[in-house]
Amino acid sequence: MSPSKTADAARAAAAAAIDSPGTDEAEWQAARLPDHLPHLVLPPGPVVVVAAHPDDEVLGFGGAMATLLDAAVAVHTVCLSDGEASHGPASPSAREQLAARRRGELAAALGELGDLPAPVHAALPDTGLDEHETRAQAVIGEVLDAVGAAVCVAPWVGDLHSDHEAAGRAAERAGHDRSTPVWFYPVWMWHWARPYDDRVPWNRACVLPLAQTAADRKKAALSRFTSQLEPRGCGVGPVLPAQEIAHHTRTFETVLR
Repeated sequence: MSPSKTADAARAAAAAAIDSPGTDEAEWQAARLPDHLPHLVLPPGPVVVVAAHPDDEVLGFGGAMATLLDAAVAVHTVCLSDGEASHGPASPSAREQLAARRRGELAAALGELGDLPAPVHAALPDTGLDEHETRAQAVIGEVLDAVGAAVCVAPWVGDLHSDHEAAGRAAERAGHDRSTPVWFYPVWMWHWARPYDDRVPWNRACVLPLAQTAADRKKAALSRFTSQLEPRGCGVGPVLPAQEIAHHTRTFETVLR
């Protein structure tokens, strides 16, 4: 099989896993991850949080961001795409409008978490980050250097969404070049995996229990992403239905280190 066909097959398999009925949140709650996994110690220095699309950083790490801000730790965000492809095929003008809407939603969401600097927008193509990883790495590296980051946090390289994985790889390389630790947050993993699934490196997983105030601010931030929470029209449901939001409104967050 040619490399292009292999890549296409991998994309199709990943899409099938993401589009399939997911694991119910009750199954994850029954696994009691905070009782069995080590607890995360947050760094005292600047943290850079990378997202493939507006909302990834809040879904995967929003409670930790609020916690860091409460501890007076500087948090900076990098959004690699504007998420303009989330509603499927559309005209260029419709995609531009959705991109602008999603940028506005992200600004409002970050405002709910606390006093954060404006995100760095790389404006790379949504659904095409794997073809622009070198540029993504450069953008992330520039921010790591500018703020003197102690830790970089990015989407997990095994999340099955090609943009998430590309963002994670770009962050991993940028961090490696600077000896900056890189942590990964899962997003779609909670949908396609099961508790203690052997496709997940649980030996690298840590949990961060969230104070109620941080959890509440994360929920408020997530509510700002209306483009992803509302039906997309023509009988197509939201990108993030209630059962997916349930995975990201727990009393803890999980990272892979």
